[in-house]
Amino acid sequence: MGITRQQFEQMQQRLGGAPARAAAPAFAASLRVPASAHRVILGVDPSLRGTGYGVIRWAKPHPVALSHGTISCPQNWEHSRCLVKIVETLREVLKQHQPAVCVVEGLFFAQNLQTAIVMGEARGAALAAIAEAGLEIFEIAPRKVKQAVVGYGAAQKSAVAKMVQRLLNLPKPPAPDAADALALALAHAQENSRYNLTPLKRI
Repeated sequence: MGITRQQFEQMQQRLGGAPARAAAPAFAASLRVPASAHRVILGVDPSLRGTGYGVIRWAKPHPVALSHGTISCPQNWEHSRCLVKIVETLREVLKQHQPAVCVVEGLFFAQNLQTAIVMGEARGAALAAIAEAGLEIFEIAPRKVKQAVVGYGAAQKSAVAKMVQRLLNLPKPPAPDAADALALALAHAQENSRYNLTPLKRI
């Protein structure tokens, strides 16, 4: 049995309901600027004596560098003192720039066991400070970073620094450790801004 629109609305009013609203066009969401286009990304290249960090904002027409530097620790400092400085410095960077996500360099095979342990200590301190702030943390393999930024997986540090300078319109190439950190952030933004069947590795 058919009913008129007026009868349908009268039935809804009797039941205490309101006329249904028309659904928004499905394509409306696609017209919005993607959240990733304006996300602030922190890149970290952990090392006990020289942890590099770099913060960028992913935007058009090009990404913008917000901050970058190296957490340097003298050779005569105890390991524990270096770890504290890494944590404290990253906490300040996180507080100042409030990034949405962090990306760190993936682990690599170290022939020297002692070197691997020291690197693990620095990495753990950095990850703890970042996780404390509630950020999502991803890692990218060093070769993949160089491939994404320079176009060559075995590029030298100087080539990475020059390309980072160019991509971020910096007045001069950043210091090596800071350049690596900025390259991590750029590589993550590039991976996250395109359709990719391979999910980013979250840690």
